[in-house]
Amino acid sequence: MTQENEEKKVPSWLLVNDDSVVITLKGAADFGGVKVDKVTMRAPTVRDQRAASAGAKGDYEQLEISMFCSLLQATEPEIAALTTRNYNRLQAGYFRLVEENEL
Repeated sequence: MTQENEEKKVPSWLLVNDDSVVITLKGAADFGGVKVDKVTMRAPTVRDQRAASAGAKGDYEQLEISMFCSLLQATEPEIAALTTRNYNRLQAGYFRLVEENEL
């Protein structure tokens, strides 16, 4: 696969690093009382995964929201207030951090 094709696989609103992703939101969202149009999600640790799993009690949606709260330093109400489009962007960023793909 050429470098040009690799670059097309990453959306323009997502900047991927080894230890984080910067996600540009569609419109501003409120995090910590501040309107932001970009958020940085750090890479999860095993500790994050275990804590989210313990609190979710088998509920995958709750596990994911707990992970996002931890990785973004956000609250559940802040995550819940996001548009579906922006939540989907968080999911895309998260999966880029946890998948091991050699392109």
